[in-house]
Amino acid sequence: MLDIKFIRDNLELVKAGAVKKHISVDLDRLLVVDDKRRELMTAVEAARAKQNQASEKIPGASPVEREQLLREMKILKDASSEREEELKGVMVEWQTLMVQVPNIPDISVPEGESDKDNKEVRNWGEKTKFSFTPKSHIEIMENLKMVDFERGTKVAGFRGYFLKGPGALLNMAVWQHAQRFFTEKGFNPIIVPSLLRRVNFLGTGYIPQGEDDLYKTQDGDYLAGTAEVGLMGYHMNDVLNMDELPLKYLGFSPCFRREAGSHSKDVKGLIRVHEFYKWEQVLLCEASHEESVKWHEWLTRNTEEFIESLGIPYRTVVNCGGDIGLGQVKKYDIEAWVPGEETYREVSSASYFHDFQTRRMNIRYKDKEGKMHFAHSLNNTAIATPRILVTLIENYQQEDGSVKIPPALQPYFGSDIIKK
Repeated sequence: MLDIKFIRDNLELVKAGAVKKHISVDLDRLLVVDDKRRELMTAVEAARAKQNQASEKIPGASPVEREQLLREMKILKDASSEREEELKGVMVEWQTLMVQVPNIPDISVPEGESDKDNKEVRNWGEKTKFSFTPKSHIEIMENLKMVDFERGTKVAGFRGYFLKGPGALLNMAVWQHAQRFFTEKGFNPIIVPSLLRRVNFLGTGYIPQGEDDLYKTQDGDYLAGTAEVGLMGYHMNDVLNMDELPLKYLGFSPCFRREAGSHSKDVKGLIRVHEFYKWEQVLLCEASHEESVKWHEWLTRNTEEFIESLGIPYRTVVNCGGDIGLGQVKKYDIEAWVPGEETYREVSSASYFHDFQTRRMNIRYKDKEGKMHFAHSLNNTAIATPRILVTLIENYQQEDGSVKIPPALQPYFGSDIIKK
C-alpha cells in the first residue's frame, strides 16, 4: 500500500504507474474520498475534545451548571455519533480504493501488456539436442510408472495427479537438494501454513487483484499459492531489530491455485496443476531502494545457480509493466527449457516491493537514531515441484526411454538413472 500523502503529492506519477501496469483505479475519486475522510476525522476529534472539556468541568459545577453541561454533552455526543457513523462509511470506500492503488514500477521495467512483451536479459546452457525424437514428460513418466494422471483425476478432479515410485522419489530429491543449497546461502528454513486468514492476502497484495485464483474455505480463510503469504504474516505488526536485517527465510509449504482463466491451457501434464509444493525465498531488508535492488539481484542469482546445478538450460526475463502484480516494483522470471515443446517455461519469479507489503502489514524497524521505518520486502521462488520435473525429465531422457539423474540429485535419489 502506498502512503496517502505520497499519492497526493505524486498523483501524476502514481497514475502513470497504474497505466504502465495496465491496472484501472480511480485515483481522483480516492482524493475526493480522502478529503471527506480528513474533514470528518477533524470534526469527530473536535467534538470529542469539547466533550472532554465539558466533562472536566462537571465535578466543580453547581447543580444548575451541571445540568447545563450534561445537556451540552448530550448534544455534542449525538452530533459526534452521527459524524462517526458517516466516517465509518467513508472509511470503507477509502480503504477499498486504497488497496487497489498499484505500486509504482521501476523505470527499468519495459512497457508491455503481457508475458509476450517480457525481455530476455540473459540465458545459460545450450538447448538440449537429441539424436532421436524426444518424448513429452507425460509419456516418459507414465512409461516409467512415475505418475498416474488417470487416478489423479478420479480422486482429485481436473488437473489431479499422483506422483509415485521414482516420480515421488525424484520430487523429494529436488526438495532435499534445494534445502541444502539455499540454507548454505544463509537462509533460515521454515515450514509455513497454507491455510491463512484473509488479512495475510490483503497485506501481501494477492487480494483484491488475484482473489479469483485463490481457494476459499467456508470459514472465510484461503489456501495460499506461495509460502510468501504466511511468511509475511509471520512478522505482521512486528518492530524488527535493525541489527538482524536482512532477515532471510526459506519457506516450504503446499501451495494451491485455481488457475482461473487458464482452463484451456496446459490441461495435460504437470505444468499447470492446482496443488503443488514450493520452496520460497523471502527477505526483509532496510528501507533503501539500493538495498532492495541489490538483494533482488541476489535472490534471482540464487535460483539461477540452483537451476545450473541441475544442468538445465534456462533464460531470465525482466517482466513488462502489464505482467507484474499490484505491489511489485520489478520482477524477473526464470524460464527453463522444455524440449518437448521447444520453448522456455517459467519456473521461478523474483520480485521486490519496497514498503508496499510491509506498510499494509505494519512491519517496521527502528534505525540507529530511533526513527521508525517500514522494512522493504522481496521474494523469489527457490524451486517449485512438480513443475521442475517436466524440464528435468524431458532434458535428461534417453533414447531407450530411461531418464538420467543429474549428479546434484543422485545422493538424494539413490541412483543415476530411472529405467524400467
